[in-house]
Amino acid sequence: MDIRKIKILFRTLKYLKFIQIYYRVYYLFRNKFISREPKKKNTPQSEAIVWNGGILYSNRYASNNSFEFLNIKHEFSDQIDWNYDAYGKLWTYNLNYFDFLNQIDMSKEIGLNLIQDYVNKDAFLKDGKEPYPISLRLINWMKFLSKSQVKNEKIDEVLYHHTRILVFNLEYHLLANHLLENAFALLFSSYYFQNQKLYSKSKKLLITQLNEQILKDGAHYELSPIYHQILFHRLLDCIQLILLNPSWQSDNLQSFLEDKASVMKSWLENVTYQNGDVPMVSDAAFGVAPTSKELLKFSKELNVNSFNTVLSDSGYRKVTQDNFELFMDIGNIQPSYQPGHTHSDTFHFDLYKDQEPIFVDRGVSTYEKNEKRQQERSTSSHNTVVINNENQTEVWGGFRVGKRARVINIFEEENRITAVHDGYKKLGFLHRRVFDWRDRKNIVIEDDTLMSTSQKAIALFHLHSDICKPQIDKSTLYLSKQNISIHFQGYTDIRIEKYDQPKGFNKTQSAYKIIVTFDRNLVTQISV
Repeated sequence: MDIRKIKILFRTLKYLKFIQIYYRVYYLFRNKFISREPKKKNTPQSEAIVWNGGILYSNRYASNNSFEFLNIKHEFSDQIDWNYDAYGKLWTYNLNYFDFLNQIDMSKEIGLNLIQDYVNKDAFLKDGKEPYPISLRLINWMKFLSKSQVKNEKIDEVLYHHTRILVFNLEYHLLANHLLENAFALLFSSYYFQNQKLYSKSKKLLITQLNEQILKDGAHYELSPIYHQILFHRLLDCIQLILLNPSWQSDNLQSFLEDKASVMKSWLENVTYQNGDVPMVSDAAFGVAPTSKELLKFSKELNVNSFNTVLSDSGYRKVTQDNFELFMDIGNIQPSYQPGHTHSDTFHFDLYKDQEPIFVDRGVSTYEKNEKRQQERSTSSHNTVVINNENQTEVWGGFRVGKRARVINIFEEENRITAVHDGYKKLGFLHRRVFDWRDRKNIVIEDDTLMSTSQKAIALFHLHSDICKPQIDKSTLYLSKQNISIHFQGYTDIRIEKYDQPKGFNKTQSAYKIIVTFDRNLVTQISV
């Protein structure tokens, strides 16, 4: 390994918590010399929990062993291979989640056949026995079996054994959403088997992790609206589980979960656009989470109210005027010890006009560790400024982050935000960006590299795929159909290029981006 790679690795690992390092080393040696699975024990008698309602998934299983995940369809000609990995690990994970059990048109007979096929192949499972897919599958199986009023001793044996595998391999080495999903699953298992030890474990994890992972303004601290939607859904499911099965436990967990759900609901309401979209920031992708509309409806059915918080420590801000919505990212990377879904996107913004997207975050189309993944996480894929063709934040290795841009100064006024980040300090530059919307028909963005020396900087503006190629007249661009003009001052060059806008995993659509080169100062006026 060369010295450059060693330095990058050090800049990445220095942010880890001790518990992450400890469990990574512990699991490595334990799994090598002992086992990653505990010995099987007698299965306690399960008690059929009550389950109904909730949010159903879109159809991912068709028929004849045909599945579609991440916009890739595959039909198994003979037997289902639950380890099938031709489309990458995430596709295999989705196959093992069993979300399709709770899709809109799943029948009891087909769902039970799929579960029994999985049970019969338990000894051959690989990725499906990792703690994250176990967590999601436990919940999906228990919801389906309870709703369908199925009680099967062999299925229960696998459920209990997989629960014990999960307890044996809790994801302390990763923390963040993985450990939280582990905790949600243990709560469902504790109710399903009426196991007090599992309940105590899950309750402790839920309290500690939700207190840490849900910020004061209600955001999940990985700052991805899609992961927020996924985890909010799981939290609502847990509240429903407790409400539908009140006779076994009676303590303060329900009220605690409802309080967390209230602030998460408030944040989701704050960042959701009027047309129901959410910003595609921080590894967000279309088609992988329940919509805000579905979640808000479900929360209302559970009598979960909003706390009416305002956007603050998530680092996001959103302005809603008569005919436009402006979303801004002026925050730091969170959490520092698990930035796997972080992009190099400080001072990125989205703009919607009349409920239609104009400037957008590209989102992502893959989790594979390849060039496309690296490019979609880069600064040049966001509506911010690139200097010297380098990233503000050192994103690498698919889910790794080394040196990070820090927002070192924020000044917020009623209709204006000024912020500075140091992501280009090593080049001798700071980037200051001002968002100004005092004129309700004009949004002004000022960019300054805060140095007197000449330096080629590039400001990028990614248009939504529905937007036609802009017309250029010297320093002004026109989006005629949307009745928008964009005027630049201080530029040295303006050009328009095509890019691929992700429309979910493994799916893109051609769109246009505006690339503006400037030396030190650039003023962009967007007239809406």
